[in-house]
Amino acid sequence: MHQPLQVVGYVATRKDDAERGPKVWMRGDDAAARMLQDGELVWIYGPRRQQLAPLAIDDALPRGGVVVRDVVGVAVTELVRIRKPDFDRAEDRRKYV
Repeated sequence: MHQPLQVVGYVATRKDDAERGPKVWMRGDDAAARMLQDGELVWIYGPRRQQLAPLAIDDALPRGGVVVRDVVGVAVTELVRIRKPDFDRAEDRRKYV
């Protein structure tokens, strides 16, 4: 299991914003270590809840840091885990039914 990542930024959108919804940004080397690619859907596990979000690569972020947008249940400075969805696992399949 990989080390948790620290939320270094949070973007909260408004109803009339052009770009809305959950999203997570992380460094390319942090993503590669987790076998994740730009644009891929990922699970983000926060301290209170988990949610699917598309991934964007941003190498300007500090190593081990992520920025999240509209992900309920996480706040700046908290630790999160990010992983690829595994649709072969019964636990992940139940979340989509």
